[in-house]
Amino acid sequence: MTDTIRVLLVDDQPLVRAGLRVLMADSPDLAVVGEAGTGTEAVALARELGPNVVVMDVRMPGMDGIEATRLVTAGPGAPRVLVLTTFDDDEYVYGALRSGASGFLVKDMALDDILAAIRVVAAGDALIAPGVTRRLIGEFAARPEPARRPPRGLEGVTDREREVLALVGRGLSNGEIAERLHISAATAKAHVARLFSKLHARDRVQLVIAAYEAGLAP
Repeated sequence: MTDTIRVLLVDDQPLVRAGLRVLMADSPDLAVVGEAGTGTEAVALARELGPNVVVMDVRMPGMDGIEATRLVTAGPGAPRVLVLTTFDDDEYVYGALRSGASGFLVKDMALDDILAAIRVVAAGDALIAPGVTRRLIGEFAARPEPARRPPRGLEGVTDREREVLALVGRGLSNGEIAERLHISAATAKAHVARLFSKLHARDRVQLVIAAYEAGLAP
């Protein structure tokens, strides 16, 4: 029997929380264990309730979702965070991902996709849809240089691994990377695994950020 995924809903709009709660009520593998309307409440409830996944809004009064994400994901055994956003919130999403979020949801996504995203993150994977990834990085890269971070060093990363990292940064899956580089899917997966280790990345989202900060993403 599949363990129930414990979810904490964080949004300053009660209607949004209510909609998600009703949606999850029909899914026996998902259970809403708490709700918060501010980042401060989210941090406190995450520590008190021990959810597996926190669905986190970005714009909230007081502590925003970026700072709340940083605090919620700190320390061993921390829950994983999915950020709620709209396309107009790209800069906030980038900050949240760098703060430890495992991905993000767009508020107008299909309901089934939202549930699937929660399950993906709960399983230990990162959710960063290729199309949205490309938009996010493209818009961030187009900003004036002072708004961007200095390039991240890639000491110990081979030329082939740099190629793989660049493709991860463009939102490609392991299968797509294998096809693009004319290597096997297993080899692509092995390269990605080594990048996780060498760059101390927790998940694929952090590799995307590393690719951008190293100047490899477009």
